[in-house]
Amino acid sequence: MTHSFPDLIERLNRDIRGLRGELPKTMQAFSALARAASEPGALDRRTKELLAIAIGIAVRCEGCIGFHVKAALAAGASREEIMETVGMAIYMGAGPSMLYGAETLQALDELQTEAAQASGA
Repeated sequence: MTHSFPDLIERLNRDIRGLRGELPKTMQAFSALARAASEPGALDRRTKELLAIAIGIAVRCEGCIGFHVKAALAAGASREEIMETVGMAIYMGAGPSMLYGAETLQALDELQTEAAQASGA
């Protein structure tokens, strides 16, 4: 990996803005799907973000990992909850998931550091 997760998230957000300009209907539909799927119901937002992290690891999507670790932290997920999620993803996905689990740990470390710096802690 040759990037930091805060930088990756920033770049992807910029690129996604470009997609919104080029594919407005598609991106509006995707945003509506994301909002509907993320809305708290039987599962709260924190739990749904933890699931998204596990799926991001399983499908080997670095951007997904970055976005959903950040969202899980914002939803109140603890480091321990995120790490247990990584453990389940490794169990279900074996070796490749272990490697993406290691990247998730990096994302967690970088994004917690960034949040602490932004809050002045």
